Amino acid sequence: MPGQDNKRRLKLDLTIACSLFAAGLAVSVMSLAQIRAQSRMELAQATQPLQGTPSDDQSKTPAQAKPGGDRPTTPAPEPARPDPQTQGAATRPALPPAPAEKIAPAIKDKQ
Repeated sequence: MPGQDNKRRLKLDLTIACSLFAAGLAVSVMSLAQIRAQSRMELAQATQPLQGTPSDDQSKTPAQAKPGGDRPTTPAPEPARPDPQTQGAATRPALPPAPAEKIAPAIKDKQ
């Protein structure tokens, strides 16, 4: 009965092939689901654009600034303006020129 043995072997091979195909399909579906879940998490972590709401009550006073709280309500400080006598200090050298005896003679070119 060699024909019966071939049919059994063919049936076993088809069963193994179908199970491997189903396993590969399941892994592919799970991978795609994980990729979609990660992209949704990244999308959820993105900051939403700020939308200003018009204020109905113009007579409200600003909140008092508290240590460690949000931003202060006082106006920003003015930028620094240097004094006229210190403006030229940046162009002057920090050290006086070296004395003549400390300066080496010029290096002669080798010919």
